Amino acid sequence: MSVPVPVPVPSPDPRRWWALAVLSLTQLVVVLDATIVNVALPRAQEDLGMSDAQRQWVVTAYVLAFGALLLLGGRVADYWGRKRGYAVGMIGFGVASAWGGLAHSGTELIVARGLQGVFAALLAPAALALLTVTFPSGRERGTAFAVFGTVAGTGAAVGLALGGVLTQFAGWRWCLLVNIVFAVVGLVGALVFVSESKAEGDNRYDVAGAVTVTLGLGSLVYGFTLAEGGWSDAGTVAFLALGVVLLALFAWVESRVAQPLLPLRVVRDRVRAGALLVQAAVGAVFIGMTLYLALHLQLVLRLSPLPAGLAALGMTLATTATAPVAARLFARFGARVLMTAGPLVAAAGVLYLTRVTPDGGYWDEVLPGLLVIGVGIASTIVPLQNVALTGVAPHDAGAASALVNSVMQIGGCIALSVFTTIYAAKTQDVAGAGGSPLLALTEGHAAVFLATAVLLVLAALVAATTLRGHRAPPHRAARDERLTHTG
Repeated sequence: MSVPVPVPVPSPDPRRWWALAVLSLTQLVVVLDATIVNVALPRAQEDLGMSDAQRQWVVTAYVLAFGALLLLGGRVADYWGRKRGYAVGMIGFGVASAWGGLAHSGTELIVARGLQGVFAALLAPAALALLTVTFPSGRERGTAFAVFGTVAGTGAAVGLALGGVLTQFAGWRWCLLVNIVFAVVGLVGALVFVSESKAEGDNRYDVAGAVTVTLGLGSLVYGFTLAEGGWSDAGTVAFLALGVVLLALFAWVESRVAQPLLPLRVVRDRVRAGALLVQAAVGAVFIGMTLYLALHLQLVLRLSPLPAGLAALGMTLATTATAPVAARLFARFGARVLMTAGPLVAAAGVLYLTRVTPDGGYWDEVLPGLLVIGVGIASTIVPLQNVALTGVAPHDAGAASALVNSVMQIGGCIALSVFTTIYAAKTQDVAGAGGSPLLALTEGHAAVFLATAVLLVLAALVAATTLRGHRAPPHRAARDERLTHTG
């Protein structure tokens, strides 16, 4: 008869809280870089002579490369070594940032942003996987993920604020060059405080899976970017269809290979699947909505880069203030309550932003909405990544962490493309009806805010219907993984 024999539990790493600080810095950098250029875009566009389409691609190139390669980056980190993958990702991210900051053309800037995304795809899942294995269970895990989630929630707004400060006083190029400082600090911190870990056993790369998922996600997102020219356009339909076919092929491949890039057991869990869908909606807010918020602040309210960047801090302050309360509520009521109420509160804040007018002001039309959004986002993200990664086997930590990040980036990238289509259609309608250019811009931004609110309401419905039932608490899941059986 088999009897469980407990394996001695190793003592916690005394450097784990310093490791949390380093890994949280990484999360800040990768989220921040999706928005830090938003405030700088008008000046960068003028300086480099970019078209409006190129302006969007400065954002899209980063999140597309990041999201499309995250699954591969997660498996590379699992097999090669998470600390090693983190270090290489940080170095490459810093080099790509330096190139972008010194770019002499719009094309060069877009390519550099794409390379940033490539190395971020190695860096981000390695950091989250290292956090998962550093804090495997118990109350400390909840605290660590609350800190990590709060940093993720404030990163988008911090990016806008930092972008405004740098653009105003140092020039738009420093929105990229500043990453060199982050890269050096993160690299040194990882070498000193982070312990190496990797998946054990026979590890072989899933080449077919990597090719199909990368091309599939890339085709899908590119198809959405082409939708501005019309949803029935041949190119739009072709790339969207190709993306769907390739992703279906990816799922088929993953069900048959011995060492899948994304083990399907990771996504079959209903609770995790629901959390990932909510994560996609959060990505839409961080990446899609914040771009049009930055444009509204500068193009309609006529704020210079510094006040435009600082204007977003209302959301950051509300998120930071709400996070400790959300952490206590999570411990008491569980994820379902917070991840249902959070998106609804955030949706109410975004709906408030739809009241913007051409001659309105920041204090009455924008700030109240940002404060409410911050409260809702904090309530959503504090439990989000913890729920999405609870019960994941150590061997799959990198792949699961990559999936969490990938869903956010791809969700944000697709949302940005859809929002751009909505924005373009609305501005053309208003201008065609004789509205002023300023009114057309305002109505276009309001339409994007409305679409964001609808998406958040849908996310709340997903959370309410999928996050049901009781799950083994993290300490029990970790205990079960430590048990071996002898006959």
